[in-house]
Amino acid sequence: MTDMRTVLSGWELDNPVIPASGTFGFGYEFADFYDIDILGSIALKGTTREARYGNPLPRIAECREGIINAIGLQNPGVEKVIAEELPKLRRVYHKKSIANVSGFSIEDYVYTAERFDELSDIGILEINISCPNVHGGGMAFGQDPSQAASVCAAVKKACRKPVYMKLSPNVTDIVSIAKACEEAGADGIVLINTLLGMRIDPRTGRKIVSTGAAGFSGPAVKPVAVRMVYQVYDAVKVPIIGVGGIETADDVIEMMYAGASAVEVGAANLVDPYACRNIIEELPRRMEEYGIDRLSDIIGKAH
Repeated sequence: MTDMRTVLSGWELDNPVIPASGTFGFGYEFADFYDIDILGSIALKGTTREARYGNPLPRIAECREGIINAIGLQNPGVEKVIAEELPKLRRVYHKKSIANVSGFSIEDYVYTAERFDELSDIGILEINISCPNVHGGGMAFGQDPSQAASVCAAVKKACRKPVYMKLSPNVTDIVSIAKACEEAGADGIVLINTLLGMRIDPRTGRKIVSTGAAGFSGPAVKPVAVRMVYQVYDAVKVPIIGVGGIETADDVIEMMYAGASAVEVGAANLVDPYACRNIIEELPRRMEEYGIDRLSDIIGKAH
């Protein structure tokens, strides 16, 4: 009998498979396809203090290697998420979720995180620091160790739930940023957010996505994600959630060997709404094939 359980900061998950923020809505939409209670958890759509329309259209560009998006954190704002979206999720999902918090100032992050911190069915606060700091010249918080640490410390001071920092791969030294977050009190690290990519229409010579450069995700980014998880695992002692290009049970196992305690599935959900279900069903068979009795035993074993 295979054991797929894993633990994040004292919270035991039935399995390590979590739909990634921004690819699964607020979760309840997928209950029309299958019983979403089989999921390890759900990372909710990125939420900000105020409602956001997002970036101008067009926002999506498909490509052979994955997908490019510039959604721009479209969401109804934290108050409506709590009042309207989460009650819908509770009717079809009976486990704790992961709240993905975004902001454009430290005050934004703290306010939104505090609101989620009050909810018993939120297990972890996932702090997305790929947002531009409006008080710091527009550079993303996650591109500078000191800024990343400042956000982490402020949220930790205000909240009781575990704080996991979601880091951008668009940096020269991911390890220094992860270590700065750990030193500031982070309970975990989430790796990686999207890479920067771009598409140009060869028929017109015009950029396809309104913003030009945008977030690139999909199977092509997995080797980068695995490398960064592997590097950060050697540098920190807190749990890591691995994200990037996960499509199969083998991808999950590979990411856990690199050092991830759990794995988020992103772009695959946009291609196949059954992606997470299929991975969960496939995992026991792969574990038996590879002689893995407990998934938790392989975390970091590639080191």
